[in-house]
Amino acid sequence: MNLLNPADPTLLPIHPELTAAIATTAPMELPKAFPEQPLAWALAAQAAWQAGEVLGSYAYARVGYHRALDQLRKNGWKGAGPVPFAHEGNRGFLWCLAALGRAAKAIGEEAEVYRLANFIVECTGTEHKLDLSWVS
Repeated sequence: MNLLNPADPTLLPIHPELTAAIATTAPMELPKAFPEQPLAWALAAQAAWQAGEVLGSYAYARVGYHRALDQLRKNGWKGAGPVPFAHEGNRGFLWCLAALGRAAKAIGEEAEVYRLANFIVECTGTEHKLDLSWVS
């Protein structure tokens, strides 16, 4: 038993049909086709952010975050423990967290900014490639 990190990492499934659809489907259409997939919501959140739609980005990221929590629990996650960025299936969840934090910062929701930044670090340690510049 590893006393420093007793929980096994949670690895969400990879969905090849979503990966294939990304190449041919507009990001804002992905949640309609794949409503259970956090990655679809993360990509829609990014597209909304790039279009200057802060509240839309926040909403897409929030939905993706909650869909991901459901999936994490179904895959054995108990509310804590590693969710490694290195595993492709986890990236939608982590991208939703980062998008939600960025949008929370933009609307002045400071407590949420720090909660989300801490959550990302708790899940990944420093093993991620997420832009956390919104935390400062």
